[in-house]
Amino acid sequence: MDLGLENRVILVSGGASGIGAAIVDQLKAENAQPVILDLSEPADSQQNFFTVDLCNDSDVTDAIHKIRERFGSIDGIINNAGLNDSVGLDSTREKFRVSLERNLVQCYGLVSTCLDDLKKTRGSIVNVGSKVADTGQGGTSGYAASKGGLNALTREWALDLAADGIRCNAVIPAEVWTPMYEKWLSSQADPESRKAEIESRIPLGPRMTTASEIAAMAVFLLSDRSAHTTGQIIHVDGGYTHLDRAYRG
Repeated sequence: MDLGLENRVILVSGGASGIGAAIVDQLKAENAQPVILDLSEPADSQQNFFTVDLCNDSDVTDAIHKIRERFGSIDGIINNAGLNDSVGLDSTREKFRVSLERNLVQCYGLVSTCLDDLKKTRGSIVNVGSKVADTGQGGTSGYAASKGGLNALTREWALDLAADGIRCNAVIPAEVWTPMYEKWLSSQADPESRKAEIESRIPLGPRMTTASEIAAMAVFLLSDRSAHTTGQIIHVDGGYTHLDRAYRG
């Protein structure tokens, strides 16, 4: 399906690896111009890449200025960067604030910096959230609060920006197989058994979601094929988030 994204300039925060890299790949397949904003360099040195600390206002402002100069316009933003940092109730207030900065405030900062650009192009925003905002996880108050806040901002921005023709939606992953997830799983006492246990709770499959499946939804929501869709929070998770917790297949 041609999503009509040819030559559109799309910013992808955290686009160097994992779900972000999968989003970049799908944007390239649609002949868009993905621009990666990340602290880590992508494996492919041919990518459009800017080293940015998204929690640093001047870093973001400088990067957006350079992007305007190089590309001339910004047609969309995918807020993908974030980290499940295990900042729980036993952490300090300062660590909680840092978690909010890292996982929520930086999304606000990027969108607000690019707002005039998006208004000119009638662009689109896609936020990548987490099932933790819906289900909880335990031991990660900062991340849970941030992703809950990102869901709220998705609906707030959809209303704020509707008159400007700017759409805002969110994609919610649950158990997604990425290098980061694989690294975490390898730290478990019995990785294979733990993986099987997790997959047994996913109704459709049962298997983990792939990064490319998250990317496909994010890119679709960014495109004109979803031109009348805004304020939606869409779970791409094989039914995991909404299952009855007594479910065992």
